[in-house]
Amino acid sequence: MKSITMQSCFTTFILHILLIAALSATSGQKAMSQERKTAYEADVIVYGSTPGGFCAAIAAAREGATVLLLEPTDHIGAMSTGGLSHCDSNQMVRSTVMGLFDEWHKRVVKDYTDRGLKAPYDPTRKDQSKWTFEPHVAMRVTLQMLDEAGVKVLTERYLLSVTKEGPRIRSLITKNGTFTARVFVDGTYEGDLMAAAGVDWTIGRESREEYGESLAGKQYPKQKMNINGFDAEGRLLPLITTDSAADEESGDSNVMTYSFRLCLTEAPDNLVPIPKPDHYDPARFEVVRRALKAGEKRIGFDLYPLPGGKLDGNNSIGGQFSLGLVGGGNDWHLADEAERKSIWEAHKQYTLEFIHFLTTDPAVPQETRDRYARLGFCRDEFASYNHFSPALYVRESRRMQGMYIISQKDILEEPEKDDPIAISSFPIDSHDCQRIAFKDGGVSNEGTIFPVRRIPGQGFAYHVPYRSILPRPEQCDNLLVPVALSCTHVGISSLRIEGTWMVIGQGAGIAAALAASQDHAVQELDYQILRSRLLVQQQVLELPAVPEFAPSSDSISAKSLPGIILDDSQATLTGNWSRSTNFKPHIENGYLFSGEKESPANREQIATASFRIKVPESGEYQLLMAYSAHETRAINVPVTVSCGTFTKKFAVNQTQPPPPGQLFAPVGNIQLDNEHETIISISSENTTGFVILDALQLLPK
Repeated sequence: MKSITMQSCFTTFILHILLIAALSATSGQKAMSQERKTAYEADVIVYGSTPGGFCAAIAAAREGATVLLLEPTDHIGAMSTGGLSHCDSNQMVRSTVMGLFDEWHKRVVKDYTDRGLKAPYDPTRKDQSKWTFEPHVAMRVTLQMLDEAGVKVLTERYLLSVTKEGPRIRSLITKNGTFTARVFVDGTYEGDLMAAAGVDWTIGRESREEYGESLAGKQYPKQKMNINGFDAEGRLLPLITTDSAADEESGDSNVMTYSFRLCLTEAPDNLVPIPKPDHYDPARFEVVRRALKAGEKRIGFDLYPLPGGKLDGNNSIGGQFSLGLVGGGNDWHLADEAERKSIWEAHKQYTLEFIHFLTTDPAVPQETRDRYARLGFCRDEFASYNHFSPALYVRESRRMQGMYIISQKDILEEPEKDDPIAISSFPIDSHDCQRIAFKDGGVSNEGTIFPVRRIPGQGFAYHVPYRSILPRPEQCDNLLVPVALSCTHVGISSLRIEGTWMVIGQGAGIAAALAASQDHAVQELDYQILRSRLLVQQQVLELPAVPEFAPSSDSISAKSLPGIILDDSQATLTGNWSRSTNFKPHIENGYLFSGEKESPANREQIATASFRIKVPESGEYQLLMAYSAHETRAINVPVTVSCGTFTKKFAVNQTQPPPPGQLFAPVGNIQLDNEHETIISISSENTTGFVILDALQLLPK
C-alpha cells in the first residue's frame, strides 16, 4: 500500500512538472507569436528603400497602415542620400512635383537654416534654379521622416524568395527573417520582388517598330572617334564592349551605363585624398589615349557645386569617356547578393582607376590633370564607406510588363490619362548603352539620347497612370511596382529620376494602404477614392498648361518653304540653350541661342542640338542654315552630318548674313541615302560668342 502511495505521489509530481512545462511552452509560444506579429508582420511591406521606396513607406504609414521598410543593403535612401546631391528637378515642371518630394526638400532647407546656415535654395520657387544639398543632410531628413511616420526600417534583408497563394504574395523570405503583409510594394531599382513574385518583366531596349518609337533601337548622336579599337592581335581594347553594331532599328538587352555620384571637395580642411586603386593597369585606358591623341576633348566628368564647399561628380552624358563603366551593369539584375557586391566593387575599381588615369597619365593634358588632382573625398561624408559613395547609380534595370506600358507616345503625344497618380516631366534622356569598335575603323559610343525637351530647360509633362504600377491581376494581386514600373526603355529614360520616383512612390504607398484596409486586390481599388487620398497628401494630378511660344508677326511658316525644313523646335538639345524672338524674321516661333558675347563656350557643358531624319530619296542634298547674323555671333559654329558611312563636318561663320533676299545661308553639299537615318548636329564646342539655331533646310540637288 505504501509503495502504491509513493508511486502515486511520484506520478502526481511528474504530471505537475509536465503541466508547468506545457504552460511555459504555451506562454512562450504566445510571446514568440506576439514578437513575430510586431516585428515580422505589417499591413504593408515595402522592399527597397530607394526614393520611391521610402516615400511609399511614409505615404502608407500616414494613411494609417502599419509599415515595414526592408532594405537589402545597409544603406537607406539609395541615390538621394548616396551622392546624387544636385537635384534633377531643375529640368522638370516643379509645380507638378509636390507631396512628399516638396516636403522633403523644404525639410532639407530647414535643416540648414535651423543650424544658422544660409538656405541652399528656395523650394517655394518652382522655377528651373538648381537645388543642391549635402548627402548627410539628405540622410538625416529621410530618417527623420520615416521615424515620424512610424515606419519600422530593417536593413540587410536580402530577398531570397516569396511564398504565394494563387496570385497573392503571403510572405517574403530574406536572409534575415520572413515577413508577412497584406500588400507589398517593390521599391527596388531592379524590380527584385516583382521578379521573385512571377510578374512579367523585360530588360534592355525595344526595337523602333515594337512601340513605334523613333528614339528606340540604336542611337548614335555622338561623333564617331577616328581611332582603332583593336590591339595588335585584333582583340577589342579594354573599355570597348563589342565590334558588332547590329541593325539600328533593332532592340537589345543592353541597359544605360551605371556609375557613382561622387561627393568631392577641394577644401583642404575637409579633403580626404582619393586612394590609388589596387592593381592599376595603365593598359586598360589605351583606347582613351588614342582618343586624346586624335584630338578628343570630351574626357572627364561633370562637377556640380554643392553647399559646404563640395562638388557632385557625375558621369558626363555628352562625354566619350567618363565615370560610367559602359556595359558593366548589364548582368546586375540577375546577380545574387554576392555577385552584386562584386559588380559594385568592379564599378568602384573602374572609378578609382579612371580618376588615377586622369590625374597621372602623360597622355592627359596637364590642365586636365591639375584640375582633377585638386579633388578629394569629403571627410564628413560616408565615413563608414571610407568616404566613397555607397550607392551605385542604377539608372535602369528590369521593367515590369504590367497593365499599361508607358512609351514615347505617352510622353510626347498623348500625355493625359484617366487614372493618374503622379506627373512626370523629366526630359527623355539616356546615357551610353555600349561602346563599339568598327572593323573598318572608328569607335562609337552608342545609346545616348540627349535630353528631349518641351521647351529649353524643361521636359514634357505627362501623367503616370495607376495601371503602369500594377501587375496583371492573374500574376499578382497585392503588389505595386512604382520604380521598376511598366514602360519602355525610352519611357524609363524620362521616368528614371529620383523626383519622379518619389511622387510615384507616394502614390503607390497610398494605394497600398487603401488596398490593405479594404482587403481589396490592388487592381480593384476604386480610383476615385485613391485620387481623393492622393490630393489630400498634396499630389498634383492636373497637367500644367504649357503655353505655346507666342507667334510673331514676323515669323515664317516652315510649310511655306521648299525642301525639308528642320525647325529648332524639333531638335534634341543638351547644354544651355535659350529662346528668343528679338531678331526678325525667323522661322516659326523664334530661335535658340547659346553662349555669351565675346565669351568662349563653357567647356564643362558644350551645348548641342541634334536632328534625326530619314530623307525620302537617296542622293546629293544642299544643306542650308537660318540664323540671325550679327557681329556678336560665333565665326566657327561646328555642324556635323552623318548618314550611314558618310560623315562630313562644316564650320559656319554666323557673323556673315545669308545671300541678299535669302533666309538661309548655304553650308555645303552632302550625300544622303534613304536607308539610313541622317543625323545633323550643331555644337558650341570651341566657339566664342553666340551660337544661333533657327532652322536647317535640305534641298535635293
